[in-house]
Amino acid sequence: MKNKNNQGILPAAPYIVWSALFIVIPLLIVVFFSFTVKSGDNYSFSLENFKRLLDPNYLKVFWRSLLLAAEATLGCLILGYPVAYLISKMREGKRNILIMLFIVPMWMNFLLRTYAWLPILGKNGLINNFLVALGFSRVDILYNDFAVLLGMIYNFLPFMILPIYTVLTKMDKDLINAAADLGADRKKIFTKIIIPLSMPGVISGITMVFMPAVSTFVISRILGGGQYMLLGNLIETQYTTMGDWNFGSAIAIFMMIIILISMAFMNKFEGTDDK
Repeated sequence: MKNKNNQGILPAAPYIVWSALFIVIPLLIVVFFSFTVKSGDNYSFSLENFKRLLDPNYLKVFWRSLLLAAEATLGCLILGYPVAYLISKMREGKRNILIMLFIVPMWMNFLLRTYAWLPILGKNGLINNFLVALGFSRVDILYNDFAVLLGMIYNFLPFMILPIYTVLTKMDKDLINAAADLGADRKKIFTKIIIPLSMPGVISGITMVFMPAVSTFVISRILGGGQYMLLGNLIETQYTTMGDWNFGSAIAIFMMIIILISMAFMNKFEGTDDK
């Protein structure tokens, strides 16, 4: 028995060490800073950092972050589901090519993908030049919520398409054929069979989009011009500019709680669907 236990522990040792160094210990440090305040060279336990979160200015940032993340998730779902469905209905060769086209941009640096929107949305960008060529006046579509939302949808759309596509391609076709044989039309097959069976992919896509969207700070800084403070920007500011690691850690813990609650809700929803 001892030999078997040792054989099971030894292969997992590198993963245990890696998890401890890069997950557990950093998390414990963040928790420590969030529940302490610094006075001189000493740290004392306090809930003051969390009380500061009730400030109306910070609550406004939280609300804007959650709203933009929810809108980005909804936008990715509205665009991603039809795309995933249409690709899943194609021949395997075409499917692989189209999925590759969605994956290839993800190999490019996240910053470069976001910066690429500046010459597209700017005052003298492609869209405004096109509008001027058609006889319209230039419009402000950069450094606002719309630009930030567009950047989120563009960057996170593949995270919605891929899990839905995977579920749709693995769906049992016999169920669809049986429904058609029993007289169900395409609309009923889609609403009663395809959508319910694809919900695990939808839930995974929503989770994979909402989590990075609610914590992003690069997109809002570049496409928002630094005018739109989100949760990620607020945490970054506390750590890099203000030097207030305690309050920054409290915000990070608060954001982590929001993400965990949303994940628990989505998992419960998925479990209810399976039943």
